[in-house]
This record gives sequence, C-alpha cells and structure tokens, in this order.
Amino acid sequence: MKFVSTRIITGDVNRLVAFYELVTATPAVWGNELFAEIPTPVGTLAIGSDKTVPLFGAGSAEPAANRSAIVEFIVDDVDAEYERLRESVAEVVTEPTTMPWGNRALLFRDPDGNLV
Repeated sequence: MKFVSTRIITGDVNRLVAFYELVTATPAVWGNELFAEIPTPVGTLAIGSDKTVPLFGAGSAEPAANRSAIVEFIVDDVDAEYERLRESVAEVVTEPTTMPWGNRALLFRDPDGNLV
C-alpha cells in the first residue's frame, strides 16, 4: 500500500485552493470545478467540494468539521514562512516555537478552520 493524498472537503473549493496555493507556492491541478489537487514531492493535498460527498456515501464527510487532524508541511525556515504568510492567515494558533522534540513549528488555521 502506498499513501497518495489527504483530501479536505469544503463548501468553497476556490477559496481553499487559493489559500493552499499561497501556502505551498504551488499551482493547483484542477479536475473540474468541484475538485483540485496540489501536488508536492511527497504527497498530494486534494480539495473537494461538499457536493462530492454523496459519491462516497451520504453524510460520510462534512466541511469545516475537523478537530482531530493537522495538515503538515516541511519547510526550510519556519520563521520566514511565518513572515510570508501571517498577513494572509486569519488565525495563528501558535507562532513559531521550538517543540520539546526539537523541531521548529507554527500552527494556523485555513479558511475552513483546519489546523495547518
């Protein structure tokens, strides 16, 4: 088995795609107006409309309901990314901090409230 992607379901695909294009500095690849992917060297972030949920089973997912997963990216300089993104992020949860296990981290919320 090979991990391929993480998909975020949203009520506003255009808004969320624009946000993650800014965060990753990578253009999205659009399947259609309901679905886009942002490819990275190690995995893909997929963004799908809530209109696609019935394809998986009615009520199987809902937008902006996540309170358990964190979308994570590796960057060379967390502090530089914070400076680049802080005006575009509605809510910074944790400013750049050195974690007890040694890495430097930053947490903010995307437009749907998901932790990044």
